[in-house]
Amino acid sequence: MPATTRPAGGLAALTAGLTLMAGLTLTACDTTTTATPDATAPPCRTAALTWTLSLLDGDADGDGDGREGNRSGARLTAVNKGSGACLFAGYPGLEIHNGKADGIEGAGAGRPSAVALPGHASVTVDLRYTRRGTPGAGTWCVRQHEAAVTAPHDTHGTVVPVTDAHGKAAVLDACGETIAMAPPRRAGAGA
Repeated sequence: MPATTRPAGGLAALTAGLTLMAGLTLTACDTTTTATPDATAPPCRTAALTWTLSLLDGDADGDGDGREGNRSGARLTAVNKGSGACLFAGYPGLEIHNGKADGIEGAGAGRPSAVALPGHASVTVDLRYTRRGTPGAGTWCVRQHEAAVTAPHDTHGTVVPVTDAHGKAAVLDACGETIAMAPPRRAGAGA
C-alpha cells in the first residue's frame, strides 16, 4: 500500500480556519461594529456645502510657499453646512472661464476614496496649476476672480470667489487645459 503524506496538524488547521471564518462571518453580521452611520450617509450636494477657493500663501504675487517649481497652488474647501453627515465621493467639478471663451477644468487622477463628512466638517482638494508667464505656460490661459464648482456626482453648481490666503479677493491666473486636483481629504481641526 502506498504511503500517504499529510501535513502535521492538517485537520486541526482546517478546523481552526473554519472556526475563524465562522467568527468573521458572525462579526460581519454585527452592524454595530462594521457599519458606520457615515457609510450610509447620502451624497454631499453642492448647495449643502459652503465652498471657498483660496490661493496658497504667496500665489497672489507669484512667489512664496504656494509655488513648487513652475506650478502654483490653491485649495478648494467645502464645509458641510448641515448637522447630518454626507459622503463626498469623488473629485468635485471645477471650471474657470474667461467669459464664454477660454476655460480650464480641474482634473484628478484615479478614483479617490470617498470622504465621510459629518455635519460642519470640511473636505479640501489641493490644486496645482501653471501660472501665466512661467516657462512653457503656453497661450491657453484664464485670469479670473471666480470659479464654478460642483460636488461629486451633482449636476447643480455654484460660483465661488477666489481669495488669497488671508481671505481677501484675488485672481487665479492659470494656463493649460487642466488644473491638477489632489484627492479630496478631510480637513484637520481649524482648517
